[in-house]
Amino acid sequence: MAKAQKISALDRVAISFGSSAREAVELVGSISIFYMRMLKSLPASFRRPHLLTEQMLILGVQSIPIVLLTSVFVGAVSAWQVQYIFGDAIPLTYLGAGVGKAVFTELGPVLTALVITGRIGAKLAAELGTMKVTEQVDAMVCLSLDPFTYLLTPRLVASCVMVPVLTIFAVALAIISAQVIAEYALGLSFAAFYKGVRLLFKTQDIVICVVKSFVFGMVISLAGCYYGFYAKGGAVGVGTYTKKAVVAAMVLVLVGNLILVNVLL
Repeated sequence: MAKAQKISALDRVAISFGSSAREAVELVGSISIFYMRMLKSLPASFRRPHLLTEQMLILGVQSIPIVLLTSVFVGAVSAWQVQYIFGDAIPLTYLGAGVGKAVFTELGPVLTALVITGRIGAKLAAELGTMKVTEQVDAMVCLSLDPFTYLLTPRLVASCVMVPVLTIFAVALAIISAQVIAEYALGLSFAAFYKGVRLLFKTQDIVICVVKSFVFGMVISLAGCYYGFYAKGGAVGVGTYTKKAVVAAMVLVLVGNLILVNVLL
């Protein structure tokens, strides 16, 4: 009897694992097909530049205040943390080097992407999900209008373009805020701080920052568009799929950062 129960328990574990693995493979395949359909509609979307500029304004320009506000605190905290961790080991003149390296390659693109996920990812999923459950997307199909051309691809392009731009602004302001903290709270002069920033600065740092932010913009918009486009279940369903989109985008940002660190560095 005990042996039968043991086998039954193992069978349940195997069934559960197999079901989860199958669902994961199906999800990856579905997202891949969805992404390929978006790429296929790129030429048609580029022939309608007003759709792209409108989404760039909504997703990019309107996100500037929250991104800049976040970057101010990122830079300030970075200066304090670098001084706290390395203050007894290295001279304070190297503070700019540590802050610059961390902000350019990690803190700037990653934290900016996570902040943007909360705004853009949720907005995309909620907006498209509402259009889906209220049958506005079906109405577009009935009018021979491709939802990928008019709704999805412009959002993908706008996110891929504007997230790197927002990240550059965020990195610049984070460096400035770190310099202000270093000068007025830690007693490090303006010249000494930026001399430290230049000490370890490489052009590769900017490339890493831009590449990371481009990939993050792509995965944020992809997650938001995918879960929003396939939302169902009315208002409750829209909320559920919006939550899934935000969680998926954040996980993809962190996983993508891990992969890009090993590829780019």
